[in-house]
Amino acid sequence: MIERRPFDRLGNADHGWLKAKHHFSFASYHDPANMGWGALRVWNDDTIAPHTGFPPHPHADMEIVTYVREGAISHQDSLGNKGRTVAGDVQVMSAGSGITHAEYNMEDETTRIFQIWIIPDAHGQPPSWGTRPFPRGERAGRFVALASGIPGDADALPLRTDARVLGATLKAGETAEYAMAPGRHGYLVPARGSVELNGVKLEARDGAAIRDERSLRVTALEDVELVLVDVAA
Repeated sequence: MIERRPFDRLGNADHGWLKAKHHFSFASYHDPANMGWGALRVWNDDTIAPHTGFPPHPHADMEIVTYVREGAISHQDSLGNKGRTVAGDVQVMSAGSGITHAEYNMEDETTRIFQIWIIPDAHGQPPSWGTRPFPRGERAGRFVALASGIPGDADALPLRTDARVLGATLKAGETAEYAMAPGRHGYLVPARGSVELNGVKLEARDGAAIRDERSLRVTALEDVELVLVDVAA
């Protein structure tokens, strides 16, 4: 089963400095029939104006993955961590027992991110944060694990949940495949470009909610950049 969720039908919020699209219920956008997808709770498509951002605010018991599509995001938290994550790279914050953080676009250009929240397997663990570069060339033509709590994904940023966040870049006409284990849920979004996923066409920034599919076959209809989340049901 693949359910296409068109970008123009997603939840919407316009705060001036922040323009957000919500794939699932979030903040003032509430849809009781759309509270997540398996352990995937939030997927926000955020556009952040230059020299603005999210002031310090708390989180607890959530795995928060930020995938930077354009520009850069600067992070600072109550553990003393500071970092700047640029386009194509990923940061992971395990909120655990509690952490306060701020995220700002300190650039002179607009920053665009996907922010992905996944429910952890256990609550109350010590909080942590990390970031690392994933040059697009390393995921050319295939899916690469960017963040993962699944054994064997040694090169990915660690997640404290039975989930995997993957990225891929494909040239027009290229195909990539990904095997889904039985009972898993997937959610795929083209960050740019259009694709065909097991016969279903997706435009840029559409969502695809996936279940009961043994294999995903993605064909690029133009040059594309993809993000896929594989979670427990």
